[in-house]
Amino acid sequence: MKTIGRTKTFIKKYSHAWVFLYAFIYLPWFNYLEEHIQKNYFVIHSPLDDFIPFVEYFIIPYYFWFVFMAICVFYFFFTDKRGFYRISSFLIFGMTVFLIICTVFPNGLNLRPTDFARDNFCVDLVRRLYTIDTPTNVLPSIHVFNTVGVLIAAAHSNKLRAHKGIMWGVYITGILIILSTVFLKQHSVTDVIAAFAMACIIYPFIYASQPRKATKFSHQPI
Repeated sequence: MKTIGRTKTFIKKYSHAWVFLYAFIYLPWFNYLEEHIQKNYFVIHSPLDDFIPFVEYFIIPYYFWFVFMAICVFYFFFTDKRGFYRISSFLIFGMTVFLIICTVFPNGLNLRPTDFARDNFCVDLVRRLYTIDTPTNVLPSIHVFNTVGVLIAAAHSNKLRAHKGIMWGVYITGILIILSTVFLKQHSVTDVIAAFAMACIIYPFIYASQPRKATKFSHQPI
């Protein structure tokens, strides 16, 4: 009986895990786009892209994005259910818009270098990245949008704001990740601007100061 009771308590405590089911929508849809959009797409380019050098060392914060996102999302999952619903609704909203945009407006880049001035471990990692990640489906940058989502969620967390060292770490990491997208030629400046624009549009619906303006999803019962 104790085991059953503990199980019920555990399920009730972490009932918000249902949000992760979105992966079964996002991943198949994204993989479909990656496989089918390989030509006849609109090339994204900004004149500013030509002034940004390729810097292979940014591969480190670029890859660290996956760890960064997991740590931040699960932090809210285990410590702040309302904060988790807010960051989840923000990310899901944005990623869904991204999928729709790439479906109706196929896009890609022609920025990646074919030759590298240096040969080192970071360049090897970049080559590996280029082989597993197509230069398509880039507008807006999900790398940037999701990073901005984490920075916003952290800024709205009373617990995190009480630890200035952690906040500085989150902000610096986020900035490096955003910069990495353009210095690795994974994204155009246009993609980055579009990601910030989408975040600005979605932000008031999720983090509105007045409860009546916030989405129902971001205010799921605790």
